[in-house]
Amino acid sequence: MYLEEVKSILGEVLSLSEPTLRSLDEQSSLLGTLPELDSMAVVNLIAALEETFGITVEDDEIGASTFATLGSLAGFVRAKMA
Repeated sequence: MYLEEVKSILGEVLSLSEPTLRSLDEQSSLLGTLPELDSMAVVNLIAALEETFGITVEDDEIGASTFATLGSLAGFVRAKMA
């Protein structure tokens, strides 16, 4: 449900090319795979997710596993929305 929205936000925040964005699916690795996803991009991505979904993300809620795949990131948002 949240996968396409999170994918769109990821594309905007990271300024991903259209072919790169289209190639991403639930199993796509993010951290270590997308060079655009550095520490500053993670901060910007969290801010964009908070703004778009009206959620608050605490520092102790996020880790590398949250950003492992597009699916894990969408799952994190889904859990925050519950």
